[in-house]
Amino acid sequence: MGWEALGQWGDDAVRIEPLAGGVANDVWSLRVHGRLAVGRLGTRSDADLAWEAELLQHLDREGLAVPVPIPTTDGRLFVDGLVVMKYMEGGPPETAADWRRVADTLRQLHRVTQGWPQRPGWRSSTDLLHAETGTRINLAAMPPEGVARCRAAWARLIGRQACVVHGNPNNPGNVRITADRVALIDWDEAHVDVPDLDLVLPHNGAGLVGDAYDIAAQASAAWEAAVCWDDEYSIKRLAEVRAV
Repeated sequence: MGWEALGQWGDDAVRIEPLAGGVANDVWSLRVHGRLAVGRLGTRSDADLAWEAELLQHLDREGLAVPVPIPTTDGRLFVDGLVVMKYMEGGPPETAADWRRVADTLRQLHRVTQGWPQRPGWRSSTDLLHAETGTRINLAAMPPEGVARCRAAWARLIGRQACVVHGNPNNPGNVRITADRVALIDWDEAHVDVPDLDLVLPHNGAGLVGDAYDIAAQASAAWEAAVCWDDEYSIKRLAEVRAV
């Protein structure tokens, strides 16, 4: 159905202008019920969209600032791959103090999602010690020596409590800061994993030191190499993962 599905949010729902939303989705600013909103049209399964919608509603109830889905006139949270979400005001983090606030918000996310079910089709970093594929990852496509390095980095995470991770919080474009809150947007990479993957931030906002920083940095570099292999960025990230 494409953008024609926007009519399910009311006769006055209209697109305004395209927004940067990555390669996987078509993202626009909208006006819905007289208010600014964001629409994202993609090809995700209903199960995947339902997982994301339930997560965002949970986080909203727990007091986090997130782009909660706006329901259609008959109460649905998505239609044919289209999701309409609350618009989040604010700008990207810029200072070390901003990134410390981001880290605090991420730790709140991690606290309130322990025991959350895995996103449909995804695998965690420690799952990939024994599996080869999971949604955006195909280890069989990577050089075997690179896979060994990634798995060695992820093996250092064994035994840690899993929770929902945002997946890409170190990108300033995925954070909207105002004086009184930090909002996390773009949950495309969110899944259940070890929280260390979220905590390698600019200015070391999470305050990790020693082995804690090294473990997180290596695991994060390995994950980013695997999840987007083999573009220029992923090759660069794999080069940061130490040889076994």
